Amino acid sequence: MIRNVLSIAGSDPSGGAGIQADLKAFSARGVYGMAVLTALTAQNTQGVSGVHLVPPEFVADQINAVFADVRVNAVKIGMIANAGIAEAVAAALAGRRGIPIVIDPVMIAKGGAALLAPEAIDVLTRRLLPLATLLTPNLPEAAALLHRPVASSREEMAAQAEQLRALGPAAVLVKGGHLDSDESPDVLATVGGLHWFEARRVPTKNTHGTGCTLSSALAAELAKGASAEQAVAIAKDYLADAVAAADSLTVGSGHGPVQHFHALWKHGE
Repeated sequence: MIRNVLSIAGSDPSGGAGIQADLKAFSARGVYGMAVLTALTAQNTQGVSGVHLVPPEFVADQINAVFADVRVNAVKIGMIANAGIAEAVAAALAGRRGIPIVIDPVMIAKGGAALLAPEAIDVLTRRLLPLATLLTPNLPEAAALLHRPVASSREEMAAQAEQLRALGPAAVLVKGGHLDSDESPDVLATVGGLHWFEARRVPTKNTHGTGCTLSSALAAELAKGASAEQAVAIAKDYLADAVAAADSLTVGSGHGPVQHFHALWKHGE
């Protein structure tokens, strides 16, 4: 049975991040993708120049319309933008028991634009984190959620992963891509303890949408029945290959996208 996975996130018209990246990752990982829009952005590989928010009640209408008709096997939450949208998403999902929910706490775009209002962090923490099967912050996002300095070591990463899990998520994956190191380790905190996932840093500037892509791949694997540890191992390998193949694309002049379909497309065809 093909699994159905819903993304609740913002749109990237250049196709590298947001809903567009989520749908590509879902397809690449063999699940049927659906999308609820929280925001329209004007952006490209060089940055975000504008954001137009969807009214919270219409975000809820989109979510309820999908659930009223379609079997949903997992949900990925990306950009929620403000407190009103966060409240609407939390209310719409609160009664959906037994469905894996992956939250990628999108706060800052690759080019530095703020994508989450400061007052929304409290709502995200109180209302959405307790619904999460898996939370996937990078180092600045983990620090912002905890109101702490950005982790600069594995020990600090591990401590923040455990502190975030205490806020309600069943599991937390803190991503180490911002570490000043040749390695890019991630740490997963679960009820069973800490699990490290290692990877070499790929020398490329084309990393636009990596967080969206990883969280979507995780949701796809959870929808297929994987455990958190299994999902992270599979999704991290998929993303590493997508980043390694990113330079085969020629999209924009800034931070280009990863190659979501590296296993499906032949170079030059």
